[in-house]
Amino acid sequence: MLPLRAAFLTGLLGLSVPSMWGAEHRSLLPQPQSIHYGESNLQVKGLSIRFKSAPSSEDRFTAQELEKGIEKLTGLKLPIASAPNSGAAIILTRTGTVDALPQPGETPGPDSREAYKLSVTTQGIQITGRSSASIYYGVQTLLQLIEGHDSSAHFPTVEMQDWPTTAYRATFVDVSGEGQMTTVDEIKRQLDFLAKWKGNQYCLYIESNIELDGYRLLNPDAHYTKNQIREIVTYGKARHIDVIPAVELYGHLHDLFRVEKYADLADFPHGGEFDPTNPKVKALLDDWITQLAELFPSPYVFVGFDETWAIQKAAQKSGAGATPVTLFIDQLSYVTKSFKARNKTSLAFADIMAKIPEIIPNLPRDIIAVPWYYDASPDPEYKFWLDPLVAHHIPTMVASGVNSWVEITPNYDISFDNIDTLLASGRKISTLGLINTLWTDDNQVLLRMSWPGIAYGAIAPWQTAPIDRSTFFSEYARIMYPPAAAAEVAQAFVSLNKAEVTFEKAAGRSSNIAVWKDPFAPATLEHMASQRENLRQARLFAEDAQEHLLNAQSLGAGRDQLRDFLVGARLLDYADMRFIYALEIKDIWSTLPSHPTAHQVRDALDRGVYSWTHSRTFDLMDDITQLRTHYRDAWLSQYTDYRLGTALGRWDAEYEYWRRAQSGLEGFVAQFHDGDSLPSLLSVVRDSSER
Repeated sequence: MLPLRAAFLTGLLGLSVPSMWGAEHRSLLPQPQSIHYGESNLQVKGLSIRFKSAPSSEDRFTAQELEKGIEKLTGLKLPIASAPNSGAAIILTRTGTVDALPQPGETPGPDSREAYKLSVTTQGIQITGRSSASIYYGVQTLLQLIEGHDSSAHFPTVEMQDWPTTAYRATFVDVSGEGQMTTVDEIKRQLDFLAKWKGNQYCLYIESNIELDGYRLLNPDAHYTKNQIREIVTYGKARHIDVIPAVELYGHLHDLFRVEKYADLADFPHGGEFDPTNPKVKALLDDWITQLAELFPSPYVFVGFDETWAIQKAAQKSGAGATPVTLFIDQLSYVTKSFKARNKTSLAFADIMAKIPEIIPNLPRDIIAVPWYYDASPDPEYKFWLDPLVAHHIPTMVASGVNSWVEITPNYDISFDNIDTLLASGRKISTLGLINTLWTDDNQVLLRMSWPGIAYGAIAPWQTAPIDRSTFFSEYARIMYPPAAAAEVAQAFVSLNKAEVTFEKAAGRSSNIAVWKDPFAPATLEHMASQRENLRQARLFAEDAQEHLLNAQSLGAGRDQLRDFLVGARLLDYADMRFIYALEIKDIWSTLPSHPTAHQVRDALDRGVYSWTHSRTFDLMDDITQLRTHYRDAWLSQYTDYRLGTALGRWDAEYEYWRRAQSGLEGFVAQFHDGDSLPSLLSVVRDSSER
């Protein structure tokens, strides 16, 4: 057997651990703190699931999840025994109280509420922990240990101790009406997914799209009912995830102020931020806080307070000695005090605190500041954001981001680096936790493509060692997809990320904005001419990703699981192609003399440029219309139809762009006569007699 110290280090480093007979076991995510494999195994067939301690409803749910998980992975259905029996069993033992959810004052470590021990011998399996959450997490790890299928399915013998290194591991998801509005069923899928990786908080970013009594005009076509919120909260609790309301109680409230009835509550008409000097604001806040506190049982509330960009002008407007500091502190103090009276601790974004550091010494007591930065930081230790808070002993939870809000597909390179480096810096200052954020800023995001980033952001704060990025996609795919398809999925993710990163080199970081730009604009043509090879390489990567995704589907990976990634890969392919085609059309145009003959014009442009069969403009019209259908299907599989028309407007405009370009080119050729002057390409593609 491996010495215990060697086994412990092996567990930390995430290496596959060979047993004495040479087999290699699967890597586990998160990596357990201590793991020691034996030399034998235990067959799944014939086991039962039993409780040693009196089971709570939470424990019974965990047993049911174990039963379903084993059946899904092996095809074997194990009984949950209501009484002891003499056969081999998976025994769940809770040694303390239920303690289902994280509370203020939570601590990580081997004696924490979430720590568990897992033992697999040839006689049976023991999962032991202090709380219902610890047993649940032990079960998630046990499911990852299964090797084989059907009657050959087995667990390797192993002794394991595991615990989180960070107490609070939150995922923050933008489900608000500012972009797409996620369905309740999709939120449940996200909670199921987050539970796999031992995340324990889910910040539901709802802005102004929640049903509140007395506010029928507030997003009437896009809100969650109170019953839906209760349903989400209950669903999360069963999976040991505390659902935290993430609201906005200073800025980001244009949806409220665009209603004339509430317009005078803003610092500027129909603006985006409250006017803290208006007495009617406090009355509204009292009402909202009361309703939110009753609806969400979480001991935490995320109150926003980020990106209050108009605060400087608002202070000048207010006069009477008002400053940005006083406006911010007055509003924040009122909100946090009101929630504190309802036994809730407030979290607030810290970007304005960093921008106006005089705010920090005046922050209300008991607040948790959330410094956020979502990019590769020019300061690898994030000192600009963290040091002022540390100096004034302000508790923090650091916030990373999955870079997908203005990208065609997530930029995993930046996202993973951001999570790793921000978490490392946070640990140096004893941060309470990590909040991994996902946004839908550009109203085009398909969030299922961000799921690997959600997993990464939950795994990293649990385990001690940094995640091995070189193997992450392989290990993630092995856990998420059928064994036959896992390698194909992993390679698809690698190629898809390369396609996104390479396209960003050509088009800029906001790739999902760049894809809709006019490709014939002179500045764009000039820039893209220097990026031909990046465009070509990005397209090759996107095509490679499509091949692997289609292979994975044929090998058993579910269509729904990979649909978003296929849409992303095809859109990246299209984005590169449209710029490449524009450059090629320009090159063809450049071969014509200043006064060509009609035959020269027709010969250069007909077949390859505007012809109704197999031409560049028709390729693009065909592709964008097909993609639009796939994109719409992907949208409706996870979002309500709110703002779908707005989102699809871009796709319709893209088709119309190429239809007009084709029509303009065709009309130009039909009307051209020998000796006419050759106009600019831009004037032709933008001209159409069919307008």
